[in-house]
Amino acid sequence: MNNINSVISFRVTDVQKNLFVNSLGSFGKVTFLKNIPEEKKAHVLSSADVLLAWYPPDELKNIDRKNLQGIKLVQLLSAGYDQLDFEQFSSDCQIACNRGAYAEPMAEYILAMILALSKNLLLKHKRMVNGEFDQLSENRILKNKVCGIIGFGSIGKTSAKLLKDFGTKIYAINSSGKTGDEIDFIGTLNELDFVLKNSDIVVISIPLKKETKNLIGKRELELMKPDGMIINVARGSIINEKDLYYHLKNNQEFLAGIDAWWNEPFISGKFKLRYPFFDLPNLLGSPHNSAIAPGSLLKGAELAIENVLRFVNGKEVRGIVIKS
Repeated sequence: MNNINSVISFRVTDVQKNLFVNSLGSFGKVTFLKNIPEEKKAHVLSSADVLLAWYPPDELKNIDRKNLQGIKLVQLLSAGYDQLDFEQFSSDCQIACNRGAYAEPMAEYILAMILALSKNLLLKHKRMVNGEFDQLSENRILKNKVCGIIGFGSIGKTSAKLLKDFGTKIYAINSSGKTGDEIDFIGTLNELDFVLKNSDIVVISIPLKKETKNLIGKRELELMKPDGMIINVARGSIINEKDLYYHLKNNQEFLAGIDAWWNEPFISGKFKLRYPFFDLPNLLGSPHNSAIAPGSLLKGAELAIENVLRFVNGKEVRGIVIKS
C-alpha cells in the first residue's frame, strides 16, 4: 500500500518526530498537525489516510466530522480509548488502541501500590515524622493471598506474573472467560461477584465503556472483604466516587490505591475531587502517571508505528476496539 498520508495530531518531541518520519515517510506524506495553522487543519485531515492521536477531543477540536471521513485507521497512542467519539469517523474506519504499550511500567506501579499499602508505609512515615516509633505493628503479606484482576489484558497479565512470584493466587476477569495463562480462576463480568468476594486485593485494569462505568459501587465494595484492597490504574469512573469515599471512611481496614481519578487536568482542565479523599489514612493516591517511565512514551510511539505498518502492509491490525 503506497501513498499513505499519515497525520500526527499530538505534540511530539524531536526524537518522536524523527521516528515517525523515518518509519512512515517512505509510504507517503507525514504531517504534524500542531505545526499547521488552524484554518488549514481541516484540509490536511480531509486528505489523511491514517491518524495517530493521543487525545482526539482536544486535538480535533473545531474539526467538522465531514473532514474525517477519509481516514481509514485511527491509531491511538494511549491504551485506553474512552476519550474517542466513534461517531466522528466513518463506519469502516478501523480504530486501534495501543494495546500493551505501557504494561510493564504499569504492572510495576500496581505492585508498588499493593506493597506500599500492605506494609502501611505512608502512614508509618508520617508517624515517624511526629516522633512515633511503632516497631511492633504487623504488616500484611502477599503469600497465599488472592488478587482479583478485573481486566486481564496486557496490564493485568504482566501484573499477574509479578504477583505470582510472591505466592499470590490470581483470579481474573476478561471478555471471553478464557486464557492461556496459568492462573487460579478466569471468568467474565458475570463472575464479578465471585471474584470480589474471594479476593484480598482487587486490581482495576479494564477499559472504560458503557458496561464498565460505575462497575464498582456500594454493593460491589460491600461484597469485598472488610480488610480488602482496591487498586485503580484504569479510569476513575469505573469506580463510583461517592461510594468509594464513604466505604473507605466507614471501613478503616479497607485500603485503596488510586492512580486514575474522576476529574483530571487532561480531561476537565484541572484536578478536583468531590470528596476529601486525602483526609483518609487508608488511601494512597498518585497523579495518573503509572505508565510514565524512562523511555515508555517512546516505546509507545514505536508500538503505534508498528501497528500502522501492519495496516499499510495489509496485515491484521492489533488492538482493534469495538465501537460503542
